[in-house]
Amino acid sequence: MKTLYAAAIGAALASTALVAAPAHAGSTDGKWQIKVLGSAVLPDGKISRVDKDLIGLPAGSQTKASNNGVPTLAVEYFFTKNISAETICCTSSHHVTGAGPLAGAGIVDHAVLIPATLTIKYHLPLAGGIKPYIGAGPALYLWLGERPGAGAAALGASRVHLSNEVGAAVQGGVDIALGKSGYGLTLDAKKYWVNTTAHFTTAGGVEALTTRHKINAWILSAGVSYRF
Repeated sequence: MKTLYAAAIGAALASTALVAAPAHAGSTDGKWQIKVLGSAVLPDGKISRVDKDLIGLPAGSQTKASNNGVPTLAVEYFFTKNISAETICCTSSHHVTGAGPLAGAGIVDHAVLIPATLTIKYHLPLAGGIKPYIGAGPALYLWLGERPGAGAAALGASRVHLSNEVGAAVQGGVDIALGKSGYGLTLDAKKYWVNTTAHFTTAGGVEALTTRHKINAWILSAGVSYRF
């Protein structure tokens, strides 16, 4: 994960030229801000409830989701000097493995997460162009391309579906202006409260296992910004 995260940071820095306008067009008081970030996506993945079990899960069975590092694009609009709205765009691939009696078993393979997020933020301008902020808003977790892992397949699952669900996110961070050009550096942390339900189905179309999972991911980001 560290290697992926470092690569994402490098990609973010290299991509600055794609989002930057001429220096004279930038402004520390502009209405729009674009951020190119490297992000670490750190989900939980624990089972919170078993709704259906036709395969006989061992007592104490648990799961965990893998971490990932990805590039992220954030777009922000300032309604006033101190209040803005921000949305992010990224996709992150994860797999779920067993813990406890299921330790080492592949449960879900290659599940792609799109954490669609909209937050309203309050910025506190300080001296020297340093602007810490806090924010909160709704989040929609969209899942794509999920497949049963080897462990789930061995128990008879031929398909798995993760439910798309709405939850909430809070964030905190800081923007640091680099002079008056509109360019800056940014650090950001988001905490999500979003769950999903995993539906495991056999080749005969029988739903043999249904489990509720806490995703509750952290997304930790760092990168560059341009305000105009």
